[in-house]
Amino acid sequence: MAVINPKMFEPLWRWFMDLPHCKVLGIEYVGAEEGVVELRLPYSEAIVGNPETGVVHGGAVTTLIDTASGTCIYTLLEETEAVATLDLRIDYLRPALPGEAIICRAECYRLTEQIAFTRAVAYQSEREIAHGVGTFMRTRVGSGA
Repeated sequence: MAVINPKMFEPLWRWFMDLPHCKVLGIEYVGAEEGVVELRLPYSEAIVGNPETGVVHGGAVTTLIDTASGTCIYTLLEETEAVATLDLRIDYLRPALPGEAIICRAECYRLTEQIAFTRAVAYQSEREIAHGVGTFMRTRVGSGA
């Protein structure tokens, strides 16, 4: 299924990819459907946490999961609104393999009037790197909240 409002969503995902931290990390938009977004974090020496092993820093993986989780909420919205991370829990399952990109698939599985609930998986090929669950506060533009 397609996103709810493609005319609103396309400039919005482009805005996310233009955020300074996303640009520095090189995060790329892969695709979206209703409730789901996929983003890609290319491997680079700049995001290595341990130079001896070449393993990607956990902060880069956290940023990928948080960005994908926030972005997937907009696939379900009719209009633009502000979304802020309230809580993000990440379970790191294993280190990412050096030299390979990491893909994150995030899903908004419940959307209430004020809160969005997400879950995400960061992986390389079929190898899961980390799981994330998040809650995000919704604030409609012009609501005064």
